[in-house]
Formats: sequence, structure tokens, C-alpha cells
Amino acid sequence: MLEEELLQLVKKVTSEKCEKQHIELKKAAGGTPSKLYDTLSSFSNQLDGGIIIFGIDEDAGYEVVGVYDAQDLQKKVMEQSLQMEPVVRPLFTVAQIENKLVVSAEISECDIYDKPCFYKGAGRLRGSYIRVGDSDQPMTEYEIYSYEAFKRRIHDELRTVDRATIGNLSKDNVTEYLIKLRRQKQNLVNLEEERILETQGMCQAGLPTLAGLMLLSEYPQEFFPQLSVTAMVVQGKEIGELGDDGERFVDNKRIEGTIPQMLEGTLAFVRRNMKVKTIITEEGTRADKPEYPIKAVREVILNALIHRDYSGHTDRSPVRLVMYEDRLELENPGGLYGRITVDDLGKVSADTRNPYIAGALEIMIDTENRFSGIPTVITELKKAGMPAPVFIDRRGVFKVIFYKKAAAQGKDVDMEQAILNYCITPRSREELAERFGFEAPTYFIKTYISPLLADGKIKMTMPDKPKSKFQKYYS
Repeated sequence: MLEEELLQLVKKVTSEKCEKQHIELKKAAGGTPSKLYDTLSSFSNQLDGGIIIFGIDEDAGYEVVGVYDAQDLQKKVMEQSLQMEPVVRPLFTVAQIENKLVVSAEISECDIYDKPCFYKGAGRLRGSYIRVGDSDQPMTEYEIYSYEAFKRRIHDELRTVDRATIGNLSKDNVTEYLIKLRRQKQNLVNLEEERILETQGMCQAGLPTLAGLMLLSEYPQEFFPQLSVTAMVVQGKEIGELGDDGERFVDNKRIEGTIPQMLEGTLAFVRRNMKVKTIITEEGTRADKPEYPIKAVREVILNALIHRDYSGHTDRSPVRLVMYEDRLELENPGGLYGRITVDDLGKVSADTRNPYIAGALEIMIDTENRFSGIPTVITELKKAGMPAPVFIDRRGVFKVIFYKKAAAQGKDVDMEQAILNYCITPRSREELAERFGFEAPTYFIKTYISPLLADGKIKMTMPDKPKSKFQKYYS
């Protein structure tokens, strides 16, 4: 960054008095901090990296205390950076504030094929960190494995199950699947049944794979009791709120079976528990309008079942659906896979965690495996006049939230919450307007963001330059 940019950043940090997701503060008045490995690792592993600022003392009220020696500091930080795998290459900037020097070290995100970045002295399992809020947290074994699985193209859906045999696959399910498969893939017509199942990832070496059991067996939960869907309807807007009679759940169900059966069972649960309005159209005909567009609900349930993580790290974790008073949340184990980010969803082709399951469902239930699911969800919610979906990817869990369209006290409270969730990562005017379906960013900022700024729920990244074209907003 430029020296002027560093001065502006220091001014912002000292006025707000807090560290952030992408900013770490170090005093360094008496010498170079001896253990920067955690932060070097976490910034290298997170989206867009981060910045370490030396010369600010948190314990002294975020006072600018300066660094002991800017030249030696850079040398010592570089020495620690060389102890990382892969090696970290900080970009340093030095600036003077009231006769005191501050130094910033910009840490770039490393390539996904090099992640996780870790301290060689501690090893990959103990030396890998991830940024959570303003702190550096050790990566879990699963988080480290998820990078390895992507780099080495490990398909956990193809792992075999020792207790299972080919006899555990339903003959009816297999027959129906093979009939559909042979119709669409002419090259497989003359192959033997078991050979076809091997080519499609349903079995290996005479044993059924996890994919085969989840798609074609009579009862997959015989082998994986938690590979299911837990669905519940709760009172109010948070779990724990009680109804008039002290009940915690309006409805609560564990949905089991094959993936197609769980899809239909979960859809039936949503249909049963959401309200449906009957409206009279301009032509005088009656039409039902559900709280949530069922096509969008189907897409996110299907995505959760296809793209969840099926490794041994998560096979005790079900997909989780919760219907609140104001929203529907669907959560699946396994964060976004590979190179895609939340901002890329629906815009670019994604890496597929479970290609064999995805391919089989194309045959079995005519699903689209063309990356059209997220655009369909966004379009359906927009047609229903609802806020855009909120996607959250955090530490091995991916969550989708649909907010109802509801107004209270003159405010669209659901839109407000959707904006706050989306602005966990700082967003520009254009990003916000596009996300929530507004053609004019100026109107959206004035109507929705300005009230949140006034209430202190949203802040600017450049409060001293409110009209800057580089301005972003965060919650």
C-alpha cells in the first residue's frame, strides 16, 4: 500500500479501537514480536489475506507508540516468514505519525493448492491457523483435511463400506437406475451390470461405495445413522423460545432413506409446515402462494444432499433444516469446496465435491448438473418478492437462509437482517444493489443502508470519505 493509505488505515484503526478480520495490531515498541507464525498462517489461509500493523498498543487505548527500529523489524518479520510453508512474502510499508514510525506487513492469500500455510516448526497439524473475527484459531483436523482432499482429488463418496455387500443394494433401485442409465449412455449398453456400477462409482472391488449405498440401498442409515436430515419448526426467531404451552418445537422430525427419498421427505416437511395464502388473480382465478417458493427450497435441499461432505470427519453430522418465524435455514456439513467463494456462487462453475453422486442424480431424478441451482434459487425468490438468499460459509459448515417478506413498524426487518448477514464481509454499493436486485445503487444505499448507518448496525470502511468510489459497508 502507499504511505498515505497506511496513514489513513492507522487513523481508522485508532478511532474505531479494534482489530478486525483482516487487520492485526502489534506493539513492537521494544522489539519484534517473537511469535507471528499464527497470524502469518491465518492471513495466508483466508480470502484476500490480511495486514499486520506494527506500532499500535492495544493495551494503551490503541495509542500509536511507534516501532523500535523499522529496518530491523522488517528483517526479523521476514526471518519468521521464511519459517512458513509455503514461504510468506510480506509487502512492507513504513509511515511516520507524530515523529513515530509505524510499519505494515501485507500478507497475501496463498494459492489454494498451497493451503494450508503452516509454521514448519510445529508441523501441518499444529502449525496451521485460520482467522476467526480478530483472533487466530488453530485449524481443526477436518479443515486441514478438506484442503488435502481437494488437492489430491480424494472422493470420499467412493470409499467402500466393509460391513456392506452388494446384496445391500436394492434390486429394484439398481434395475431402475440401470434402465435409465443405459438409455442416456449408449457406451454402457453392452457392459455387465457390476461393471456398469463400477464405472459410475456405485461399487468397487465387489463392495458397495458410500455413493452406492446412499443412492441405491434399501436403508443407508443402517451403515451411516447420521447421514440424514434433521428438520424442525421452532417457536419465534431463535431456538429456545417457548410457545404458549411451553413447547420448544412445533414439529421435529428425522428424515432418512436414500438421497432421493430424503429430498422428497424434506420437501414434504417444508410444505406441511409453511403457510399458503390463497389469492385471487386479476383474471378472477384462485392461486396458492406459499411462504417460500418450493422450487427454490428444492434446489437448496438438493444442493445440501449432493454437495455435503461425506468424509469420515463428518459422517456423524446430519443436514439440518430449521424453520423459524421469520426465516428458513438449511445447513450442511462441509463448507464450500475448492476454489469457489460465497461471492462466486451462481456466477462461475464450481468444483464438485461429489461428482459421482451428482452424476447419478442427473440420471435418477433428472437433476441439472450444470451449475444452475443457485441462479434458480435467486430467480425464484426474486419472483416471489422476497429478499435474496443469504449464503454463509464458516469453518466447515455451509448455510443458506431464506427470509420471509415481512414488514414491521415501517421497516422490512427481514431485508435488514439479510443485509447484515451479507455485510459480514465489506461490500461496495454496486455489490449490495446487485445482490438485492436493485438497478440503482444510490436508491438502495439511501433507502436501506443509510438507516442502518444511523442506527450503528452498519459501518463504512472509509468513514472520513463517505462518497468515495472505494467505499464499502460492513456489519
